Amino acid sequence: MREKTALVAGASGLVGHHLTKRLLEDPRYRQVTLLVRRRLPLEEAKLEQRVIDFDRLDREAEGVHAEDVFCCLGTTMKKAGGKEAFRRVDYGYPLSLARHARQPGTRQFLVITALGADPGSGIFYNRVKGELEEALKELDLPSLHLFRPSLLLGNREEFRFGESVAARMMPALSFALRGRLKKYRAIPGKTVARAMVEAARREEPGTHVYESDRIADMAKP
Repeated sequence: MREKTALVAGASGLVGHHLTKRLLEDPRYRQVTLLVRRRLPLEEAKLEQRVIDFDRLDREAEGVHAEDVFCCLGTTMKKAGGKEAFRRVDYGYPLSLARHARQPGTRQFLVITALGADPGSGIFYNRVKGELEEALKELDLPSLHLFRPSLLLGNREEFRFGESVAARMMPALSFALRGRLKKYRAIPGKTVARAMVEAARREEPGTHVYESDRIADMAKP
């Protein structure tokens, strides 16, 4: 079994937390590097934490290399404080990371966008996610994996009222979301993390898009 290296940005978030845990437990990875704003309370032999300013990612991540690069960066309009700040985090940072990944030795770039990502959307959130996907495709990465989850379930550091209400209602509605509507079902953050690791294991070249229903299928044991 060939041992690999992984780089994770967004490890403090819902999916990033579960993803980091899985990578550290996975014997296929000999080293896991986190790009963080501040150190996380994690201590593992194969873990390295690099504290950086994401506005200077291209400079401060210099010398950081990995075969599999995972991007779980993202915020909310409320937390960002406005459209410009939101776009910087959800578009600018992931794109900078992807450009950093265009170096010898990096084999795969795996990133979380959102269900409904569309550069032509009238919804600002979906439009930014869609514009990010298009920009990533233009980089012509060897292997690009775009994960588009629906509502994410799980415990977050910050409370999100809208997501909390939706999460309570979703189980009652899931039975009606069948066939092509299955992709709208809420999905646990840990399931998305498991699917990302599975996609990385397959090492398939080209561009791949995974919506919630496919993510759930990939994450099955």
